[in-house]
Amino acid sequence: MDSLEQMLSMLLGGAVEVLDISPDLYREAVARYEEVGDWLSGHGSPGLEIYPQGSFRLGTVVRPSRPTGEYDIDLVCLLPLQRTSTTQEQLKQRVGDQLAAYVRWKRQQGHRDGPTELIPRRRCWTLVYPGFHLDVLPSIPDDEHVPNGILLTDKELREWQHSNPIGYAEWFRQRSELARVIVEKRNANVAAVPLWQFRTPLQRVVQILKWHCMIMFRDDLDNRPPSILITTLAGWAYAGQEDLFTATRDVLEDMHRHIENHNGKWWVTNPAHEDENFTDKWNEYPERREAFYGWLDEISVTMKELAQMQGMGARSVFERIAKSFDPDPVRHSYEKYASAMGAATGLRMGPGGQLSSTVPGPRKPSHTFYGQSSSARG
Repeated sequence: MDSLEQMLSMLLGGAVEVLDISPDLYREAVARYEEVGDWLSGHGSPGLEIYPQGSFRLGTVVRPSRPTGEYDIDLVCLLPLQRTSTTQEQLKQRVGDQLAAYVRWKRQQGHRDGPTELIPRRRCWTLVYPGFHLDVLPSIPDDEHVPNGILLTDKELREWQHSNPIGYAEWFRQRSELARVIVEKRNANVAAVPLWQFRTPLQRVVQILKWHCMIMFRDDLDNRPPSILITTLAGWAYAGQEDLFTATRDVLEDMHRHIENHNGKWWVTNPAHEDENFTDKWNEYPERREAFYGWLDEISVTMKELAQMQGMGARSVFERIAKSFDPDPVRHSYEKYASAMGAATGLRMGPGGQLSSTVPGPRKPSHTFYGQSSSARG
């Protein structure tokens, strides 16, 4: 029989695997944004590059809990322009005009694989496709931070924002590979597996944390902790643990140690750009800091309670996980786990988590999750 930690790792890992982007949809998204980049580069923007950033590049995508269930895929649209040759407003409009021309061309050619809609946002342009949408963020090179620094438009189109998605992805890869030696021992063929098809323990930890956060703040998007903040703190807190549940619990215990206070200003540095602060909004909106610590308290309590369920059976563990997370992915993972256990033993898992010869499937639990903790740490 599996240990409690192994059971929890398989149930949580199986659930976020359901929420991960499928290989087919991944390939579709890559094909679509590569075509967009090629078309724009050949129609008025020589040297233009489009590449992914954020969760799609990091391998930490989680399907949103909103009704449409569309995946958000963030892209950088890099134009080889000098900072002095354009304004933020001109840059955003130029990219928008070219994307609109691309959409018209796709329709004129009768192509059915094109975007169904082009939507202007405050900082980017959104191309909508079935099952996902591409958020295209206009940018130019940052000559003060070569080779991969970029300058982005801000929401008000006034100040240039510094970023380095490629450098950040490299940092996250290095943090993920703290467990690479263990992973390679377990899977001798890992080198033959495409990187985007393989998930390290850290990637799965981040997916679990983001999943819980999306659920807890589904009705309070303004105060929801940013994914980049959760990912960065998890990356610093991760110490190479192989077991998923152990890694998640340990990361949660250590995350707050990587939040600094610089002369009264809360600070979490972008590992790829020392001038970028991922908690800058905390200083302007203290309620966002309180929301983060409320979430951290909530998910930490969940993990501690799960760690104390030794001997209580898989059914009880399943119901406790489902109380704090979306029940459907958890149920799918539970059924998969029960099937694997049955295949190994010739039995099926009963409602109490015990194995027997004939048992009904799991009933659908009511979905509740605890509210935000009122405590906030300094």
